[in-house]
Amino acid sequence: MDLTGIISKRRSTYDLGKAALTDDMISRLERIAMDVPSAYNSQSQRIMLLLNKEHDALWDIVESSLRRRIGDERYEKKTAEKIDSFRAAAGTVLFFDDSAVTSSFVERFPSGADDFPVWADHANGMMQYAFWLAFAELGLGASLQHYNPLIDEDVKERWNLPEGWKLLAQMPFGRIVKEPDAKEYIPVSEKIRVLR
Repeated sequence: MDLTGIISKRRSTYDLGKAALTDDMISRLERIAMDVPSAYNSQSQRIMLLLNKEHDALWDIVESSLRRRIGDERYEKKTAEKIDSFRAAAGTVLFFDDSAVTSSFVERFPSGADDFPVWADHANGMMQYAFWLAFAELGLGASLQHYNPLIDEDVKERWNLPEGWKLLAQMPFGRIVKEPDAKEYIPVSEKIRVLR
């Protein structure tokens, strides 16, 4: 499939199931992680690929955090089904920025002090999109979630992460159980202008 086809195939998919991730697939994801660009080649993006019990542990953390925040009744009524759908997936990718690396570039290049955190977010967004496209190419579905900062401390404690790792997003992925609904598009003229 060409790049345009992969981009069109990538969707937010919420109905996910288990799927085996082979060593070859993991190697491809590792290669992607190494090739995604960053400003000044800062390479502050950090990834955790959670599979099996580690994947389940993340969604247990999310559930527990949400129950504490919104209460059991509201959780069961409004949120349980969604979290269970993420737990049903094959795995989850956690995306972080290593703020120690980003801060070191702020110190080395003070003229860009306000820009490096923004550029780090851009680099992380590219990493997230690259992984999402890779999953689409592999025939897997994914969605991007943001339960941070609610789960940050529990995640750091569970996986003994460096203090400077800032959690930015969670991407559950897996076999597509149900295709997403048709997507609505604004007119292309509202999104892009071609000037000649």
